[in-house]
Amino acid sequence: MEPDQPEFLAGGFLEPLDGYGVKVMSIGFLVDEGSAMIWRGPMVASAITQLLREVAWGELDVLVVDRPPGTGDAQRTMAQQTPLAGAVIVSTPQDLALIDARRGVAMFRKVEIPILGIVENMATFVCPHCGRSSDIFGHGGARAEAEALGVPFLGEVPLEMTIRETSDAGRPVVATDPGGRQAAVFGGIAARLRAGLEGGAGRREAPRIVYE
Repeated sequence: MEPDQPEFLAGGFLEPLDGYGVKVMSIGFLVDEGSAMIWRGPMVASAITQLLREVAWGELDVLVVDRPPGTGDAQRTMAQQTPLAGAVIVSTPQDLALIDARRGVAMFRKVEIPILGIVENMATFVCPHCGRSSDIFGHGGARAEAEALGVPFLGEVPLEMTIRETSDAGRPVVATDPGGRQAAVFGGIAARLRAGLEGGAGRREAPRIVYE
C-alpha cells in the first residue's frame, strides 16, 4: 500500500496518517490524484460525515477542519452536524478576497458559531535575495476587516519562499526550523487562537439550520 493512503481498521474505520505527531485525514488520500471531484449536496455531506465520524481519531487536543472557501454545502454540513467551538477565517488582503471573508463571517454568525478570528495570508512578499518586503496583494486588509467586524485579528502570514518550499515538500517550517522567524508567525497565531478558545469558546450543540 502506498504510504500516503490510509488503511481500514476493524469496524470499517480509517486510520489517519501521522505527520510530525499530528493526525491527518483528507479526501485527497481517498481518491486518485488525477480524478475530477465534482461533488454536490448529499455527496459532500456524506464525505464530511465519513471524515468526522468514521476515522479512528482517538484522543485529540483539538480537531482542525480546513474547509474550502465560500458558504456552500461543505460549510452548511459542518455547521449543522458538528458542535464547532468556533471558526477561523483566512483571507488575503485584497478587497475581492475579503468579500468571501465577510460572507463566511455572516454565515457562521447566522448559525451562532463563534468567530475565533481572522488571519491575513500572503500579507507581504519577502524577497529571498535582498530581504525587502513588497505588498503584492496589498497589506492590512484582513486586519482592518477584523476591526470592522469586531472579531479578533490572529496574525499575518507572509509570502515567503521558505514557507512555500517546505510546505510543498511536506516538511512544515514549524518542524524544520522551529526557532525561526517563519515558525514564530504560525506559533503566534496558534497561541492567540488557543487563548481565545480557553477564554470562552467551548463544546456546544450543533445548531438547527432552516433553509430559506
